[in-house]
Amino acid sequence: MLREPAPAKVNLYLHIVGRRGDGLHLLESLVAFAEAADMLYAGPAERLSLEVVGPFARALEGEADNLVLRAASTLAPGRGARLVLEKNLPVAAGIGGGSADAAAALRLLSRLWGVEADLPALAAGLGADVPVCLAGATCAVAGIGERLTPLPGWPAPPLLLANPGVVLPTPGVFGARRGPFRESRPWPETVADLAGCANDLTEAAISLAPEIAGTLAALSTLDGALFARMSGSGATCFAAFADRAARDRAREALRTRHPGWWVA
Repeated sequence: MLREPAPAKVNLYLHIVGRRGDGLHLLESLVAFAEAADMLYAGPAERLSLEVVGPFARALEGEADNLVLRAASTLAPGRGARLVLEKNLPVAAGIGGGSADAAAALRLLSRLWGVEADLPALAAGLGADVPVCLAGATCAVAGIGERLTPLPGWPAPPLLLANPGVVLPTPGVFGARRGPFRESRPWPETVADLAGCANDLTEAAISLAPEIAGTLAALSTLDGALFARMSGSGATCFAAFADRAARDRAREALRTRHPGWWVA
């Protein structure tokens, strides 16, 4: 079977700069991708099917409108394939797991089926985070997520991800957000520039899931952590490090202190 990784999307910062007439929020963000990933496998078959395995497979049981199947049907209606999704990333966790899976399906099935299509256009129709997940590389993101500026030379730091076991659907977090909008600002040019940024959904997310505050505190105190922040709408948080060795030591320390958390 062919395979395609679906890495976790991490918002190094997320600023809310306005709101459209249809109620969707306008944002500015810098998105990088972690090493942690789901894995999608595909092989030829007469009918389209999806099997979900892995540590977070149960969270998708009974999901009638899985984004992977939607992506497949959008790419080539009526085509068959046997799909197996190894679900390693937590669901509804602010790291774009479903969007990354959909993007992986577009990439993988276009190879399996030999289909030439405008994948970015198809991705945009599947969800706000799918286009950046399709790109799969560090990007500046604006609008509702559809305006991407690739930043191939941007020095994304090694990241340590942690989730305290909280499921936090995105619509509820945006609905709980209060306060004014930020002014637009230039994209950060270095990791040091991120110190003046934030995730504007953090307060709203903590109001719904107080465990996030403890997660951020635990990450902030790790040796070598440059800063800690929530990704997307939560509840996954992350710490950035100057090098992989410091990140790896911190990861083992965090797993020892919080064995019940998802740490990657």
